[in-house]
Formats: sequence, C-alpha cells, structure tokens
Amino acid sequence: MSQGAVGDPSIHLDELFTEFHAGSLRLRNRFAMAPMTRMQSPGGIPNAENVEYYRAHAAGGAGLIITEGTYVRGPAAGPAAAVPRFYDDDSAAGWRAVVEAVHAEGAAIVPQLWHTGVTRGESSEFEPEVPSVSPSGVDHTGQPVGQALTSGDLDTLVGSYVESAVLAKQLGFDGIELHGAHGYLLDEFFWAATNHRQDEYGGTLRRRAAFPARLVAAVREAVGPDFTIIFRYSQWKGTDYNARIAETPGELEELLTPLVEAGVDIFHTSQRRHWLPEFTEHADDLSLAGWTKKITGLPVITVGSVGVDSVFRGDRIDETQAQRFRVLHEQFERGEFDIVAVGRALLADPEWVNKVHDGRLSDITPFR
Repeated sequence: MSQGAVGDPSIHLDELFTEFHAGSLRLRNRFAMAPMTRMQSPGGIPNAENVEYYRAHAAGGAGLIITEGTYVRGPAAGPAAAVPRFYDDDSAAGWRAVVEAVHAEGAAIVPQLWHTGVTRGESSEFEPEVPSVSPSGVDHTGQPVGQALTSGDLDTLVGSYVESAVLAKQLGFDGIELHGAHGYLLDEFFWAATNHRQDEYGGTLRRRAAFPARLVAAVREAVGPDFTIIFRYSQWKGTDYNARIAETPGELEELLTPLVEAGVDIFHTSQRRHWLPEFTEHADDLSLAGWTKKITGLPVITVGSVGVDSVFRGDRIDETQAQRFRVLHEQFERGEFDIVAVGRALLADPEWVNKVHDGRLSDITPFR
C-alpha cells in the first residue's frame, strides 16, 4: 500500500500501484510514461542520451514506458530528421540499449510506431525529395497536399509496420503501440475530413477503419498471438481540438470493432482532459476511455492532463491535485481504465511516480 494513501486521506491511488498483465506485457504498476516527441536522436538513431532519458523514467517508478513516436520505413513517414527511426541496424542497436536499460530498472517498454501522413506538410527536412502521402492527398481543410496513397503504397505501408513490429519483438520490447491518433496517417483514414476515398477504405466509419484494421491484422500475424498490440486513437486532432470521429457510442463501436477483430489487445485513448464525459447527452457519464472499455471489453490506457495544472496546450485547471486524484481514483473504481499515462508531469520530474507512491507531493518538481 502506498504511504501517500495512508498519510493523506484525500489521495486514493493505492489500486494504481497493483500489477497488470496482458499478453506479453507485465507491469509492476498501472502508471505509464506517455509518448512525447523529443527530436533528440541525431540521424534518427537513439544514442546514449536517449538511453539515459528512458532509464531515468523507468527508475522513477513508471510501470510502462511508451517511447516517443518512431518512424516506420517510408514512404514519407515524417518531417524531422532527428526523430528516431525503427528500422535498419544502427537504429536497432540504439533501441536494444534502451530496452536493456529500462528492463534493468524493472519497467516494461513498448515503441510507438508512427507515420505522420499529411501533417508532414510540403517542406520536409527528412527525405525532402519524397512527397507527403495520405489517404486522399488532402489536408483537413480539403487543400491538396502531397499524394494520395495508391493500392501499392498501402501494401508497402503494411510491410513497413510489420517490419518494425517484428524488430521490436526481436529486440526484446514488451509489445508495440500503433499511433492512430491526433490527425496522423492512420487517424487520417478514420477522419472524414481527410478520407475522401471511393474504394473499400472510404465511406462509412467501418470502411474508414478497414485499412488500420488490415494493418493491425498483418502485424498480429507477424508477431504471433501473445505479443501485445496497443492502439492509440483520439477524437481531437493537432490541427483541430474540437474534431470528432464518433458522435455517439454507436458510431464509436462501428469504429473500434474492426480493430478489435483484427487483434488489438489494449486501446490508448488520447484525451486532453481525462475526467470529461465523452458523450454529454448520454445517460452514462463516461470518459472516452470508459466508453472504449465498455464497448470493446479490452483493457484501456487513459491519459489527459494528469499531474499538471493546465490542460495540454490549454487553460489552467481550477481543481487541486488532490481533487483530481480523487476523480482519477473514482474512474478507476468504475472500471473506466486499467492504466493511466502521464506525460508532462514525468517530463518535469522523472521521479513523479515514486513520489506519488510515497506521498511526497510537495517534493514533486512541477511542470512549467
């Protein structure tokens, strides 16, 4: 039992310091380090600084480390050359050192596999000679950017994700996370604003989910039945915080069901405010994480302004930390999530989880 729960009756997080198991994933507690882009890997290769960064957060108490987004092999995976890649021998050697350091501190680790799609834009530092690609060759406003993915391009992309997933398993990672959120490539298939396709991958929500589901199925076949696949998705986009893919629980079920059938083990629901209800006109007052778990029956990672005093790229939060910990506890008790991901708070203080466990909230270095 955590000393914090004993010493301060306003903090009820003991249950989050219990173990969690799902497939190949074995966690000592329910706290995950959220993926945060750093662009600190020169030439796309993880170096000694990257190893120490992840080791320190594992030593700080997090049960699961989700790496920053890592590029799969193209076409046109992203704009920045210093984002780490997840293919080729040099990058593999760097990631092997990261895995070994994190495991030595008792934490599990998964890489987040990432393709930025149309958000890469038309002026890229990384592979500038290659045009950006997306489901329909348009951005969220409908303006042409780059090229629409052909059938052959989609085959190549599936192969790229499979290549990286297999490499993760070979390097000793505990699973993978597929980035299907925030308006990046896989999310661009979900979102009607960026998916105007007339083939089997466009139209209804279920059809728009078909290519990401195809990709999940291919990864599942390649890594086997027990290697954990996490899928991160969101309603909001980096270009539009008010965007929504699903307006009702029924629409959300239409979106998620193909991914479940394809082999997703855990959903990671990206929210800017973990405590807000997702469908305000519905009687069930559940967050996006809660609805995801109710619909799919699968474990869920929640995230969204945990441990900080302002919403991600937004206004300050009025509630005290103790009040918000109480809400987090209540959501866990209601079964809305299984793991909570923490981002900015861990960026400011790698020891955040240990300090929460010990009730040393006054010792936490706050995020500014």
